[in-house]
Amino acid sequence: MSQANAPVIVIGTGLAGYNLVKELRKQDAEMPILMITADDGRNYSKPMLSTGFTKGKSASDLAMADAGKMAEQLNITIRTNTRVTGINAEGHSIFIGEEPIEYSKLVLAWGAEPVAARIEGDAGEHIFAINDLQDYANFRAELDGKKRVLVMGAGLIGCEYANDLTNGGYEVEVVAPSSQILPNLLPEQAANAVQQGLEGLGVKFHLGPLITRATQTDKGLLADLSNGEQIAADIIVSAIGLRPRLDLAVKAGLQVNQGICVDRLLQTSEADIYALGDCAEVDGKVLLYVMPLMASARALAKTLAGQPTEVSYGVMPVAVKTPVVPVVVSPPANNGEWAVESNGADVKALCRDDAGGLLGYALTGACIADKLALNKELPAILK
Repeated sequence: MSQANAPVIVIGTGLAGYNLVKELRKQDAEMPILMITADDGRNYSKPMLSTGFTKGKSASDLAMADAGKMAEQLNITIRTNTRVTGINAEGHSIFIGEEPIEYSKLVLAWGAEPVAARIEGDAGEHIFAINDLQDYANFRAELDGKKRVLVMGAGLIGCEYANDLTNGGYEVEVVAPSSQILPNLLPEQAANAVQQGLEGLGVKFHLGPLITRATQTDKGLLADLSNGEQIAADIIVSAIGLRPRLDLAVKAGLQVNQGICVDRLLQTSEADIYALGDCAEVDGKVLLYVMPLMASARALAKTLAGQPTEVSYGVMPVAVKTPVVPVVVSPPANNGEWAVESNGADVKALCRDDAGGLLGYALTGACIADKLALNKELPAILK
């Protein structure tokens, strides 16, 4: 097969991969496309994983279509439960074991992986990092008939799961080494408002210590904290962070930093290899959110169809799915002064530079209604 007749290969069938192919099909209905995924290829929205208990949704309920239906809808070939083991950039091919497959263009859309929890003890099989639909299915199966959940991490994912699981009737305790919840997103007053809302639901927080050991007992699990406390639980959720998947990119000789380094065309350091979504570092930025991913999918689809298009990121606020106290935040890219107005759960925090220009905001409760007006004041992330 000549490279000209080889397919565009997309590795990954998550939000990045499927949305790219949907956008590409708007540009070119017949271009040969092969998608390869290590899982079963079901199409689902990853942000919905932390709303499943509130909505009473199983993993199957969250899936919108299986791989067969997606292949038919998009006129593509999908290889499921298949791991790419190597990339030969010079030869324009990938490897699945010993099997080489040529590509015309290659897109890396394989996302990010959970930061591994380093905890002593014999409870490892009961610690779950929920990063995809199968993880969610395994977690729900393990949780069946149990009540006590210990969440490691008080960032976005940890807080979303605390709210969701409590809504689902579970007893939730959260342990994190930070002095406040959502430490990388919210100023203290806004974080306190969200914490108080979650505590009102029954969530218990242990801020400051780490979990050092988790052991199995005849009554479930017992977690030892670095401050000497112990917490009894039935299951542990690890929500201590995600990092872009880099191993294959490094082996292929691609430039990497925090993520796979790409330019504004989303091209890596090797010709005809592109990356987008949670694995990509675009112009020095790794943004593990949906809006940048969607903007990247639209731009890259045009580039792959022969219309080179640089990605641009406008104002892209992040919504934290804690319905007890809704949150919308646009983290400031530069340091500034925060001004905070608060009334119970309703907090409006604005970060401005020395000239009064708006750099970012954090809104909770009823104040989220101000986001549209504030968005008009904010600078674009990538013009």
